[in-house]
Amino acid sequence: MATWLTAHFALEELACTEHREFDNTPPPEVVATLRMTAARMEEVRRRLGERVITVSSGYRSRALNRAVGGSKTSAHLTGHAVDFNCYGFGEPLEVCRALAGSDLAFDQLIEEGGWVHLSFDPRLRRQVLTKRPGGYGLGLPS
Repeated sequence: MATWLTAHFALEELACTEHREFDNTPPPEVVATLRMTAARMEEVRRRLGERVITVSSGYRSRALNRAVGGSKTSAHLTGHAVDFNCYGFGEPLEVCRALAGSDLAFDQLIEEGGWVHLSFDPRLRRQVLTKRPGGYGLGLPS
């Protein structure tokens, strides 16, 4: 049975992993952050025309984050970040363009190629980045 944090996002979805060898159970303080992140993802869903959002990564334990090659300072570690697709809206680049052009409050929006990375870290810097060979570049491709 799902533990719903909001109308469309469950705790289990925001802490899922295909790497079953890791315990990715979020501690209570992260669950509180995931509740806020889920509420922000409801805003994202509204901006994308109420289309279904498919989450591929949310919270990551340190061990899982290390195993997937995540940054040591990743917002996934605190439950502030979500990697997702919104297939009904379009490709990740289209989703990023829509969100970057909105007034949505976010810290980082990264077009990762196959998915969108969106962070709600409290810094709320509105950084828009694109994953490129060897690192990240500012802005979205034309």
